[in-house]
Amino acid sequence: MRVDKFLNAVNIAKSRKIAGDMCDSNVVYINDTLAKSSKNIAVGSHIKIVYLDYTKVYEILTLPTTRSTNKKEQHLFVKELASS
Repeated sequence: MRVDKFLNAVNIAKSRKIAGDMCDSNVVYINDTLAKSSKNIAVGSHIKIVYLDYTKVYEILTLPTTRSTNKKEQHLFVKELASS
């Protein structure tokens, strides 16, 4: 699954366009490597997002099979490892 689709599907980004813009702005890293929006992700990978004031790191637990998921189910797909 593409990283932009994943970020949108698990409600980390509000839309796929925003997720793509985040990748284009060089704030999304997969396993400490800068990620393009078309980068494929796998279970067990770590996604780091560098916001202006803080950084969040997520571990991918499973990939969603649907286009979008309920915000309450986010914990089934990602686990937040660090926030600073």
